[in-house]
Order: sequence, then C-alpha cells, then structure tokens
Amino acid sequence: MTVITTIEDLRQLARRRVPRMFYDYADSGSWTESTYRANEDDFQRIKLRQRVAVNMEGRSTTTTMVGIDTAMPVAIAPTGLTGMQHADGEILAARAAEAFGIPFTLSTMSICSIEDVAAATTRPFWFQLYVMRDRAFIERLIDRAKAAGCSALMLTLDLQILGQRHKDLKNGLSAPPRLTIANLLNMMTRPRWCLGMLGTKRHQFGNIVGHVSGVEDMGSLSEWTARQFDPKLNWGDVEWIKKCWGGKLILKGIQDVEDARLAADTGADAIIVSNHGGRQLDGAESSIQALPRIVDAVGSRIEVHMDGGVRSGQDVLKAVALGARGTYIGRAFLYGLGAMGQPGVAKALEIIHKELDLTMAFCGRTRIADVDRSILLPGTFPT
Repeated sequence: MTVITTIEDLRQLARRRVPRMFYDYADSGSWTESTYRANEDDFQRIKLRQRVAVNMEGRSTTTTMVGIDTAMPVAIAPTGLTGMQHADGEILAARAAEAFGIPFTLSTMSICSIEDVAAATTRPFWFQLYVMRDRAFIERLIDRAKAAGCSALMLTLDLQILGQRHKDLKNGLSAPPRLTIANLLNMMTRPRWCLGMLGTKRHQFGNIVGHVSGVEDMGSLSEWTARQFDPKLNWGDVEWIKKCWGGKLILKGIQDVEDARLAADTGADAIIVSNHGGRQLDGAESSIQALPRIVDAVGSRIEVHMDGGVRSGQDVLKAVALGARGTYIGRAFLYGLGAMGQPGVAKALEIIHKELDLTMAFCGRTRIADVDRSILLPGTFPT
C-alpha cells in the first residue's frame, strides 16, 4: 500500500488481478475509443495558476451534493458488473465510500442487490435506474430503493440502445459470459480473483434475477435484457419516474445545452454532464469540454455535476473550477476494487482527496466553495 501513490498504480495492479474480459469491460470505450481517451486527455490541457504567500492553513474540501454532506465533491458512479471486478464488489465499494464520507451509487446492473448493499451499510446510498420496457418492474425497483432508504435516485438517459464496444464483443462478454478456452485459461492466471468468487454466492445481476417472472438464471436474464432497454424513452417518462420516486432526482447523460434546459425544466435536483465514459457515442466531445457551456446555460437553475475521465484530485478541482457542484469516479474506484478490494477503493479515495487538497492550496484556495475559473490559466480551458 505504501508504494501505491496514483490511480495509475491501482490500474496496473487491477489489470494483473482481474480476468481480461471483466477488466476490459471497465477499461474500454465504444468503437475507436476516441471519446473515452478525450475524457482524460482534455483534462490535461487545462492549466492551473499557482499562487504563493497565501495562508494555506485550515483547508476544507467538504461540500454538499443535492443537499447531502460529502467529504469532497466526489461520489462513486454507478457501474455495471462491479461485483465481477472483485467478489461482492458493490458492498465493498459502498463500505469504503461510507467510511470516507462520500456518496455511493448502486447500478441497476449490479451483481449485489439493493438489499445486499443496504444490509451491509449504515449510510443511505444512491440508486441508479435504467428505463426498461417493463414499467411494472421499474415501479418495483423504485419501491425497493425507497425501502432500502436510498437518499437519491439517478436516472440514466443515454442508454436507450447499447453502444458497440469491440473489446466486449471480442472477449465474449455476455450474460452469462462465454467461457471460451481463452477466457478460462486467463481466469486460471488470476487465483486471487477465483478464490474470491468461490467464496461468494453473488454471481449474477442481483437486482433482476429472481425479481422478474421467468428470469431465474443468467441464461434467461440475457434474453430479458436484450429486449428491455427502452429506445422510446422520452421526457414524459422522466416526469413519470420523478412522480413515482418523490425524492431527490439526478439525471445522468446530458451533453447538449438544449437537453440541459429540458432536464432543468423537469424540476430534477441535478444533472450529470456525461458521455457514459465514452462507452456510447464515440466521437462525442469530452465531458469536461461540454461542462462550461451547460453550467452557463442552466447552472443557476439546477446543480450541474460531471463524470468522465476523472482520474485525480486535480481533475476534480478543474471540474469544480468550471462550475461542477460534484464529480463522479467510475474507473478510478474500479481499479482500486480490482486491485485490492475494499482497501483498494479506500486507497483510491485517499489519493484523489490528497491531490485535491494539495492542488487547491497551491492555487491559493483553502475552501472548495471558493474555487472558480480564476484558478485556471486563461486560454487553456473550454468556454
């Protein structure tokens, strides 16, 4: 643990410990992966203004996201198949987030169920919802999230159809995964992962299997999910879900100013500027490029958050400087999880927080609430 100092260190360790098909699922984008790469690369083009002779004592990164106190403007993003990066992965990540004092978001397509995570934690977590054709199932999911005490619902809007992800197709990633000779041989080289999976009963999508008539195993699940993502999703569905939920609502997947205005009109509590980690529309602009225009358009009406490419505390600071009230980490925590389980997630959060705190100080700020575009070098950031 003492030699791990960056998220990249965790990524390299996860790559050695997680079977290829599941590592590639987390660490890849769609088609040419140009948007996936741009999410990271565009952060590096933004330069910071160093300030000196400023009192750096008493620093604080604490803030709120949708009215919920958080130790820094970071939440754990919803990621599918998290429990295949490490046994019981969602539970372990939720515990690490709770201990650190940031929100954890559970995906609809998680391995551990809503009830599993609720039983393993004491702090309310958030639940991410995909819109399925089966509206009765959606209502039951929302009711289960309420029963589990979830404090916010995150509705993902950019997965009406699935982007083509070449690595997943080549690796045979499906439900259930294709256990080809190549995949089996690769798994045999990951003994820590295999032992962990042998020690847990959670190997399938816990929010779905057993909760839908006719879906009792991974085989029937594959058939069900193939026809369930709803390409007809519209703003009327968002209004219906908001009414069914009745609590704090976050809309994820906004990249366009016009869509941001429509999202703000729904009365939701926050939007997330996101391109699904570069896993949907390849060729879309990076999230950090889209962020300032959306903040300028609707930031006075609704909280604007962002995800995509956040790999460091400096990335968090740059996003906040450009108007984000919060950021989300997906791959960064997955690398930690795949590398070392719960301690790995905790390490990822520690790294990001330390980088955020130190960089904020070097830029002459002691409170995250005082960070704005003036800490950035003019001409290096999008407007």
